[in-house]
Amino acid sequence: MQKSIKRRATINRMQITGLALFYKNGYYNTSVDDILKELSLSKGAFYYHFDSKEDFFVQIIEQLLVRKTYSMLIEPIEGHSNTLELITECFENALETAVHNELDYGFALSNFINEFNGKNADIMKHLNEILRIWEVTLVSAIQRGKFNGHIDRHVDAEGVAVYLMSSYIGIRTLMAENTPSARKYRFMSQLRQYFKSIEVKESSY
Repeated sequence: MQKSIKRRATINRMQITGLALFYKNGYYNTSVDDILKELSLSKGAFYYHFDSKEDFFVQIIEQLLVRKTYSMLIEPIEGHSNTLELITECFENALETAVHNELDYGFALSNFINEFNGKNADIMKHLNEILRIWEVTLVSAIQRGKFNGHIDRHVDAEGVAVYLMSSYIGIRTLMAENTPSARKYRFMSQLRQYFKSIEVKESSY
């Protein structure tokens, strides 16, 4: 039992360090030796837990990236209150986290998709699966908002979902460059304006 806990803690520490290095430098610019140097571990220790660098990265996707994306962008919009309010609060909180991140290199999922696209089909499957789940969740949330009378029934749920994903990925990229707080403020202001355009209008008699 004690060995199992220690093994899990070691793997978790390796994955957290690996993700940080891949996020900062890119997958292809980060070697196993770079990871081991950061962790003060031997190659034997690395290959005891993982078959290869690719296996290591896939497990990082499954254990860390999926969990991070779910907790930040998916779980917060699964509630049954006003959909547009849920999404606004979700984006607000996710972007605020980025504002205070001094080591911000953009949206990790998007960065990795750009890096692996056309280079590694197996890893792309794992990354695209996260995007698919995020999109399905957004579409379901928009449909729920239409059903509950918060969003105009003529709104294209799939179109809104793609727009929201694209705009979030875009602003995260821009926030990594400079003035993240100002960029976040302007983005959220425009998002609220957009949401006003698709919400159900109060009838006046």
